[in-house]
Amino acid sequence: MKAIKPVFFYIIVGLTTFSCSKDTDNTTILPLVEPYHEQDVYYGPGKDQSFDIYLPANRNSDTKTIILVHGGGWSGGDKKDMNAFKDLILQEFPSLAIVNMNYRLADHVHAPYPMQIDDITTVVDELKNRKNDYNISEKIGFIGTSAGAHLALLWSYAFSTHKNVEMVCSMVGPTNFTDPAYLNNTNPELQGMIDLFGIKPEIPFLKKISPYHQATASSPPTILFYGAKDPLIPVTQGTAMRDKLISLNVSHEFILYSNGGHGWVGPDLLDTWIKLKTFMQAHL
Repeated sequence: MKAIKPVFFYIIVGLTTFSCSKDTDNTTILPLVEPYHEQDVYYGPGKDQSFDIYLPANRNSDTKTIILVHGGGWSGGDKKDMNAFKDLILQEFPSLAIVNMNYRLADHVHAPYPMQIDDITTVVDELKNRKNDYNISEKIGFIGTSAGAHLALLWSYAFSTHKNVEMVCSMVGPTNFTDPAYLNNTNPELQGMIDLFGIKPEIPFLKKISPYHQATASSPPTILFYGAKDPLIPVTQGTAMRDKLISLNVSHEFILYSNGGHGWVGPDLLDTWIKLKTFMQAHL
């Protein structure tokens, strides 16, 4: 099954080089007044259970972390796909910490749920357990794309037991697996991805894995981006989520690009970053 990679992953921005120091016993010393970057921090035994972390200079116990969750149809993709977002955040939000995470990929033996939600939980717990080492707070936000947006929304709505999620962003993320546009679809590529969750799963299970059905009045501020011509994510996945958030009185924004597919370029892409940046400034 081919994994879809939205074209907005290919934003080109400057790269910032980080330095770190080590003592003679190979114990990492985290400088507080300088930025620090560590790649492939493993949070589990699986080859995909790792994240990259970027800590800002002059951080303190109030420093918040934005977690990036890549897409790829739950069965593909990699954290490097989110490097464009990482670079933009480094440039525009120098006081934020960033975690760009991988998670275990699904196949015909290993279903996405609960495996991938468990991986997000483990990453969040790791940040909490090491908050004194990293010198950060427990406050976090999420940016997810496609399948990663689904995971970010679902975790934020249903699994954030300490309610420490300040905001969540979904870019073309599935929200409702009970949507007739999904249940009655005739797209073999789309159905192949849905089948990763099980062949003909029961409606109660589909509700359990749907952010639409898990949202509550205490859900975090949410910004949603969708394309009207997306072949994989029907517009109703965005509009229904928007309407649910309205009914719950949850702070949110909804943006639909009339010519957007499963990603977009040009002025729409610039508009996406402007709106996301403003939303992050308001909530992080």
